[in-house]
Amino acid sequence: MKRELEVILDSTHDAMIAVDVQGIITLFNKAAKKLTKLEKVDVIGKHITDVVENTRLPYILQTGESELNQKQPLGDITIITNRMPVKDDQGKVIGAVAVFRDITEVIALAEEITNLREMQSMLQAIFHSTQDAISVVDQKAIGVMVNPAYSKLTGLTEKDIIGELCTVDIAEGESIHLKVLKTKEPIKNARLKVGPSRKEVVADAAPIIVDGELRGSVAVLHDITEIKRLTQELNQAKQIIRKLEAKYTFDDIITEDEKILTAIEKAKKAAITPATVILRGESGTGKELFAHAIHNASMRKYGQFVRVNCAAINENLLESELFGYEEGAFTGARKGGKVGLFEQANGGTIFLDEIGEISVNTQAKLLRVLQEREIVRVGGNKPIGIDVRVIAATNLDLEKAVKEGRFREDLYYRLNVIPIFIVPLRQRKKDLYPLILRLIKKFNQEYGRFVQDISPKALENLIQYDWPGNVRELENFIGRAMINMRFNEVVIRSNHLPLLENKIYVHENSHQECVEVEADIFRSLEEVLEEREKTYILAVLQAYGNNRIKASEQLGISIRNLYYKLKKYGIE
Repeated sequence: MKRELEVILDSTHDAMIAVDVQGIITLFNKAAKKLTKLEKVDVIGKHITDVVENTRLPYILQTGESELNQKQPLGDITIITNRMPVKDDQGKVIGAVAVFRDITEVIALAEEITNLREMQSMLQAIFHSTQDAISVVDQKAIGVMVNPAYSKLTGLTEKDIIGELCTVDIAEGESIHLKVLKTKEPIKNARLKVGPSRKEVVADAAPIIVDGELRGSVAVLHDITEIKRLTQELNQAKQIIRKLEAKYTFDDIITEDEKILTAIEKAKKAAITPATVILRGESGTGKELFAHAIHNASMRKYGQFVRVNCAAINENLLESELFGYEEGAFTGARKGGKVGLFEQANGGTIFLDEIGEISVNTQAKLLRVLQEREIVRVGGNKPIGIDVRVIAATNLDLEKAVKEGRFREDLYYRLNVIPIFIVPLRQRKKDLYPLILRLIKKFNQEYGRFVQDISPKALENLIQYDWPGNVRELENFIGRAMINMRFNEVVIRSNHLPLLENKIYVHENSHQECVEVEADIFRSLEEVLEEREKTYILAVLQAYGNNRIKASEQLGISIRNLYYKLKKYGIE
């Protein structure tokens, strides 16, 4: 029996040291050896104070009182320990036990326990101090032990379990104890419902093997409701972090186009270097998406990601926003001064969008930052060293701007270390369909819709368009199309599509997918608008089989207003 106890105690993840009434060490398991870095043969039989200088076990022997969840240094680690007296049947203290663990580790408790009648008092003190729900059965699958954490989780007491078949606590699912006893193999992450409240748990179980002989099974239960709550909190925290920091990775870039795939590969290589990157491309092509992805793939991904739209900040304020200012630098300056965006991004990445829009004066100061890796606040004269990775973006022809003197040549060469060109949407039409599917998924979440796809004819209409606003325009367009849909419709069709410049859409079954409406520059604006309105009303009526109620709903006007317009334009 003593051998069985030693095997079980050596298999636990908790470190245990027990002493007799004189303070002589009688138990020293493998986990204690690991944490104290002492050998069992060197400590058994010694007084506890000769082995652990700051031990409080002598105090436990003297007072007979327990000390739970005590923080204590042990060599170069910190442990959390429970200290308890061991008493005989008359309540006399006959020893003490300390159960402790390294609080920097997060491990699952799995104690292998079998029939321990000879040392019941000591084992109960150890067993009851654990905080995971544990149940133990013998080789005949009869319950022999459960701890208080198990009763709290399942709602079943020792009286309900001990002496009963191991299936007594199962409300739904198969007994993992029976499986372990049959296969002699451990089981991980089994889903069960236990107890009268049908509490959903994840259970791990392992066989108890003593001297090569199966003696029982031990199981540890984890409450899934708590796991789900923690998972939900973790996901919420991740969402908050994504909002505060760079949101996107390279996995968020949807493409099948060879040019964009080449740009992604170049961006991935750039991400692992500290070099300055400039993203070139038309507005709405996804330059900011690339900037986020480069930051998140770099060694700076845990640092700050600061986004600056240089065109959106007034030229008079841009310099102070970028570099900060000292107290009293100008009228209205904040008391104590202000930290600039470059300082905020220290250790991380700053993304300068629309870099071509900054003035020549600010360009000179930005050049100093790139060359000297330091900034000077407005109104100050003390250089401040910074460690910032710069990613710039522009939709301008910088080479032309340099020739015209609107952009400094030296700054151009500093920025143009790793240029990445992002082609417009009209040059990668094969990406249109996967992009639309991604946008449908996004707007389903935002609008509470269940749209699944876009029809081939509607997609053909969109492929014929050049998309001057690129992906940003496509996003706006798909969002408007989904707003035009009824809640029971799951496929975007031509009649849902908003107007694209001079195109309108007719019925899906029409041989002519869209009608071109060209404006005559010699007519008044009112005449052009009336002709467009008339043509659009005709197309909607045709799309809905001349059903005027449905047509008015699609047009977003009352049926009375529709009849007025039909009369106005002479539509039968």
